[in-house]
Amino acid sequence: MGTSGFQHLFRALARLPLSADEIACLRHWLGALEAPGRCLALIEQAKGRCACPHCGNARCHRSGNANGLQRYRCIACRHSFNALTGTPLARLRHRDKWLPYFQCLIESRTVRAAAERVAVATSTSFRWRHRFVAAVRREEPPTLKGIVEADETYVLESQKGSRHLDRPARKRGGRATCRGISKEHECLLVARDRGKTTHAFHAGQGEPDAERLLRYLKPVLARDALLVSDGAAAYPRFAKLAGISHRAINVRAGEYARGAIHVNGVNGWHGRFKTWLRRFCGVASR
Repeated sequence: MGTSGFQHLFRALARLPLSADEIACLRHWLGALEAPGRCLALIEQAKGRCACPHCGNARCHRSGNANGLQRYRCIACRHSFNALTGTPLARLRHRDKWLPYFQCLIESRTVRAAAERVAVATSTSFRWRHRFVAAVRREEPPTLKGIVEADETYVLESQKGSRHLDRPARKRGGRATCRGISKEHECLLVARDRGKTTHAFHAGQGEPDAERLLRYLKPVLARDALLVSDGAAAYPRFAKLAGISHRAINVRAGEYARGAIHVNGVNGWHGRFKTWLRRFCGVASR
């Protein structure tokens, strides 16, 4: 629409005696027009360097538009693509509802609550949740620098929602069959530097060994980082294998801090995580 046409339409609307319900309906319609535009603009902005997702070649040219997104054609392999090709968000519909759904994820809404909030089916909400989380996981993880605290916390394994249990069902959460940390506990490994950059990993069942620590922690630790942990035996072995400095706090002996050497930051994160998790009344380990 040209400028003169828009001005004519705007003057016509201004002369109409609109009711409150009609104004609300008009606002909703305008909001629906704005949301896809904002979403598409953010997608194009986040695209970064234009490279072919099929062959990796950086030489490409514009090749029209489709569904509001710029398409490109690779000069090498001649495949066409857009900013979403090869990502978990490719071919997902209802882009006008993506941003409200992201807000539901930030607010930790359940699958059903998010579906009701953005007016999609529960099955769509479930599928979107997995797609959006997968899209976030594709991002390059930030490196932990300086003093890095690492510690684990444990959650009792849960088969909530499973159709085939490999053990008798527990009522109201229950408890493990044996004392202490065992294979019945899911391990959440958390590493956090003093700049509050945090990484959390599901590190399998039971206490992690040096090989598991090497798999999860080494890719996110800077070479000159100082790793601080409790007295678990796996950390010194991991530090030796990874070639990084390490200091330990003997919490069992009542030592909680030695100057700047402590794991209070990561333990505080554990506490906030457990408080957040409690309101879901149990979360399936799968």
